[in-house]
This record gives sequence, C-alpha cells and structure tokens, in this order.
Amino acid sequence: MIQHNISQKLAVLERLNAYLGGAGTDEERESLDTVKRQAYQHNGWFTPEFIDLSIDNIRQYYLARPKLEEWLAQYPGFGEPAAPKKVGIVMAGNIPLVGFHDWLTGFLSGHEIRLKLSSKDNILLPHLLKKVEEWAPELAGVTTIHEVLKDCDAYIATGSNNSARYFNYYFAKYPHIIRRNRTSAAVLTGEETPQELEALADDVMLYFGLGCRNVTKVYVPEGYDFAPLLEALKKYDYLADHHKYKNNYDYNLALYLLNTSPYLTNDSLLLHESDPLFSPLSVLHYGFYRNRGELEAQLKAHPDLQCLVARDAIPFGQAQRPSLTDYADGADTAAFFRGL
Repeated sequence: MIQHNISQKLAVLERLNAYLGGAGTDEERESLDTVKRQAYQHNGWFTPEFIDLSIDNIRQYYLARPKLEEWLAQYPGFGEPAAPKKVGIVMAGNIPLVGFHDWLTGFLSGHEIRLKLSSKDNILLPHLLKKVEEWAPELAGVTTIHEVLKDCDAYIATGSNNSARYFNYYFAKYPHIIRRNRTSAAVLTGEETPQELEALADDVMLYFGLGCRNVTKVYVPEGYDFAPLLEALKKYDYLADHHKYKNNYDYNLALYLLNTSPYLTNDSLLLHESDPLFSPLSVLHYGFYRNRGELEAQLKAHPDLQCLVARDAIPFGQAQRPSLTDYADGADTAAFFRGL
C-alpha cells in the first residue's frame, strides 16, 4: 500500500470541511443537497435538521484544521506505520454519520481502512468518500466499502450488546475495539437556570434521543419540581409531528395508562420514574438521590454510561458536541491505530 503523508490528507479534509459548509460550485451544492434528501428518504429518523446538525458538528469539532493538528500532536508518529495493516470498521447507524470519527482516525492513520456500513446510514459517508477520491485520486483505495469484512488485521466494531457478543467471538484473535450499547445521564440540583434546562433539552432530544450521548435518565433531589424541566423540554414539541416518534410516544403512553404507572408529560415527552439508565424512545427516566457525591461515583463506574451531564461535568447542551478526544466508550482509537 502506498503511504501518503499527513499534510496531504489534512489538505483534503480542509476541502471536505469547506464542501460540507456549502463551498464549491452550484452543481456541488446541489449534489450534497440531493444526497441529504436521499439519506432522509432512506431513513426517516435522519431528518434534514439532524443531518445538518451532525454535519455542522463534524465541521466544527472534527474537521477544523487547528483542532486536527492539536489532536494529532498528542500521538507522535501517527500516520506513519512501519507496516500498514488492513483495519475493518463495522459502523453503527443510529444517528447520521455516527461512524465518521472512526473513519477520520483510520484515514489519517496510514492504515488501509475497510468499512462495513450500517444499512441505516449507507448514503452520506460513501458520498463524502467519493468526493475525497475525486479531489485526490491518489488516495483511492485508502478506504474501501465492503458487504462482509474478511482478512483484516484488526477490527473496530460498534453495535448492540447482542452483536457485541458475536464481534467478541469472531474478532477475539485480532487486535480489536468492540463497542456495545451505551447511554448518558444528567444530575440536577434543582437550582438550574431556565437556560441550563433548555440546553439540557438538547442533550435529551437531539436526534430523537437515539444517540449514545443522549441523556436518557435524569437524577434529581427529593422534592424536585419538574415543572421547569417539562417547560424547557417543550422546545422540542415539534418532534411529536414526526410520525415515527409519535407512534413511540402513543405506545408508551398507552402502556403507562394500562398499567396505571405514574408519569409526567408535556404532550411530547414522557417522564417516568424507573431504575434503568436506558429509557424507551419518547421517554425520559428519572430517579431521586440524597447524596450527590455517592451518586456521581456510582454513575462514573457504571458500565453503560457514556456521558455524565451536570454543572460540574459535561456542561448542559454539550453532550452532542463531542471533540476529537471524546472517544466512544472511552476507547482511544488513535492510540489503537498507532499501536498496530
């Protein structure tokens, strides 16, 4: 495999950043708009709003050249492996371009990247890869897409807890990163401002709550007044007009009514007291705490926790804005690639 230097790849990523921001010819802008429409038609959860949000976050937090250079500086020798390997990446598809960070890291690593895309998100990234090869034909073959991943030297795979068991079995003898279901939680004190609660609504509701960085449970002190939180969550009332989301809301509401389970609602989201961190779509779980220090210690040790949102942790509204060093499941993919 022909080696390509980092600066060449960074230049291509700069162009990709500009392209995603609407730079280029009218034809190129129309091409990108067409691909976005196709992605939404293919997967109704990928609304235009959330596709654009994902792209904006990628541009701001992943593709800004100063941030890329600062990130790469933490890994001396990155992108110059003595013997390039074939690395298979099995991608998730819960939110638009959710596997972009894995691809980006692999692309810069100097290894050959083989992708297995999720059937839910198999339109956006192939288009971006095509543009990269169009701008830099010499990079053709650095990334390839496959229906089945075979004969790789290492693997990164993201999926459900069930699929993770299979990944662990099949990839056990290879260097690997296996990710499973994760979710996020928030700890409130009752002293949050309306602005902080509105920001928390982003953490809960963006991407319909389908991401591992979405808050699916809030912990509140005993005697907590839920009215301000419910009011803040009305920011996303319009999601109830989305038929897939509304079907989930109606189904879960019917369950609570049939089982006479107590719940709170603002007519677009259900709040339900429950132990699990994971909540069904259209539901936000809550629980009460007495000792905040003990609670946060327990949460930080919880195997299913991706993010902890609080005044003194990840700030409200920032859960869906990960940086290059916010590695999924805490597994440092850059170190993994460098170590192959």
